[in-house]
Amino acid sequence: MFAGWIEMVGMALDLIGVIVIAIGLVIAALRYVLGFFSEAALDAYQKLRQDIGRAILLGLEILVAADIIRTVAVTPTLESVAILGIIVVIRTFLSLSMQVEIEGRFPWQRPRES
Repeated sequence: MFAGWIEMVGMALDLIGVIVIAIGLVIAALRYVLGFFSEAALDAYQKLRQDIGRAILLGLEILVAADIIRTVAVTPTLESVAILGIIVVIRTFLSLSMQVEIEGRFPWQRPRES
């Protein structure tokens, strides 16, 4: 009973993560189209990339949470924990590299002074 409920929570979080990414992509595209006509095309393109990156980052965080919930609560075997570790490392690397791409600096660096 409990395992089934936790599995449903994990699946719901997976769905929410995918929805967040999809909605973020739509919003980014709409902002790009509107910004393309009101500002320089290069500036609109940079904002598009940043908006898409932010949507993917948020979705990845939710997907990692879903994986952790399912792995720890439902199937806490050594193999499933090892697979979770690999998934978290890959997603963390993706998140870090995307954040560097979006902000132009590592998270632990201070923002550049304008």
